Amino acid sequence: MDDEEMTPSAPGLGEYLRRRRSLIAAPDTSGSGRDSHRRVPGLRRQELAEIASISVEYYTRLEQGRAPRPSRDVLAALSRAFDLADAERDHLFRLAGELPPELPEPSRVVRPGLMRMMAHLDTVMPLTVHDGRLDVVAVNDAAAQMFGSVVGDGHFGRNIVYSAFTTRVFADRLDEDGATQLLRVGAAELRMALSRYPNDSYLTEMLIDLSARSPLFQEHWERGEVGAWRSAFKRIRHARLGWVDCETEMLHDPERDHWMMLYALQEHQPDDQVSSCRGMLE
Repeated sequence: MDDEEMTPSAPGLGEYLRRRRSLIAAPDTSGSGRDSHRRVPGLRRQELAEIASISVEYYTRLEQGRAPRPSRDVLAALSRAFDLADAERDHLFRLAGELPPELPEPSRVVRPGLMRMMAHLDTVMPLTVHDGRLDVVAVNDAAAQMFGSVVGDGHFGRNIVYSAFTTRVFADRLDEDGATQLLRVGAAELRMALSRYPNDSYLTEMLIDLSARSPLFQEHWERGEVGAWRSAFKRIRHARLGWVDCETEMLHDPERDHWMMLYALQEHQPDDQVSSCRGMLE
């Protein structure tokens, strides 16, 4: 593989490589549980270079800060050799002046800690989670009470954008302005998802299906907008409470490409006086 680019590597890269190499347990060649011939902890440069399938001369220059900037292939090989976690790998790429690798696809599993947080918020705040494909992957009880079921039938039944353009699941819960906004944002978010996962067959098939099924989708798609909305005001017809005003905020878990939508609700009353979400749902 090509092991270098012309741009000089960052000074911190060599130090990081040295520290990571020192943390890898050296092979036991003496049968005593440790290699008594080693004067420093960790693997030798030769051993690390062999694992990463790069020349020891080039690896030595990387650690010494004398090598040109490593290619993405070399960085990926070093990440595997060091058995780096995702955050550690991303740090390595940034030290080398590269953007971290994109996920091949969103995770299908919600972090257990997030699931526990959602459960704790059941009596306080509705919360939904969707992935980078716009598929709903989790809702807490408060959100289920507010929306009812947000999961439909068929291959794209969990997808927010598909449901927005082909069903009344969300339209029946939003006022006219909110329903119009949802369609605009949905098409724009789908374009962003396709740009991040350009070879994703699920998203590509859904785009073809929506284009053939929904003239309204085609109209929004042809605008060429890209989604970037993270905060919004919505008026939602709560399944139990009636109309409520709602401030929404989206938080991102980049490691799994999951988006958490939090709904801070206020009861919509004729005199425009409102009460807090906690007061309504407790």
